[in-house]
Amino acid sequence: MKQLLDRLPAGARVLDLGARSGSFTTDRQDIVVVRLDLEVPQTRRAGHYVSGDAARMPFAPASFDAIVSNHSLEHFVEFEATVREIGRVVKPQGALFVAVPDASTLSDRIYRWMGRGGGHVNAFRAPAHVIEPIERITGLSHRKTAVLIASLSFLNAHNFTARPPRKIALFAFGNERFLAILNYALRRFDRAFGTRLSVYGWAFYFGNIDADLEGPWTNVCVRCGSGAPENWLRAESRIRVLIYDCPTCGAWNLLS
Repeated sequence: MKQLLDRLPAGARVLDLGARSGSFTTDRQDIVVVRLDLEVPQTRRAGHYVSGDAARMPFAPASFDAIVSNHSLEHFVEFEATVREIGRVVKPQGALFVAVPDASTLSDRIYRWMGRGGGHVNAFRAPAHVIEPIERITGLSHRKTAVLIASLSFLNAHNFTARPPRKIALFAFGNERFLAILNYALRRFDRAFGTRLSVYGWAFYFGNIDADLEGPWTNVCVRCGSGAPENWLRAESRIRVLIYDCPTCGAWNLLS
């Protein structure tokens, strides 16, 4: 997503769809970020917040140069109506970023088991389940799909905003270092045996964006979920043997 934002021209308008308190951060001061959710939260990231329904957006046609749907499409009850609205408010030469969980993965199954569904009303089990309706309804062309690696950040005690279910005891009560080691073990197991235990879902790029985007990044922070390429972490002197500190939140992670 950062790569998409970095490539936008100055003055571009970006919609953060299903934003809650803000689904992304950016250093860009020359673009306009509008964040839409049903309710405007008290804690907010930078941007202009609007209360509204994704299936009936309060924006004029062709209002945005880019739309970011970062882990939100799985939550929208009126899925096709929401996709239709995306096609209406994005510019014809605009771009769309979508990230969703793969409902067949270990990570998403744990999430739904822990949260009694976790609000996921749309289960995507193959890339085509996302690509086909978006291309058909919006007219935006699919440019690239990248695999997303799980961070298990939803199990991290640092992120609890309410009392977690008793099941959290199975994951060392959300201990961050335990989860970092678990992440590392799952990724190493996948490399050795060709499994998908560390996979979270997919990122999709549509519309006017270069197709030479990097990814996937296996180093995903156990606290904030930010991904980082290993060569960049080394260039920034973030790595100490097999350990690195997340450049976004400073959390302790194991290099994988």
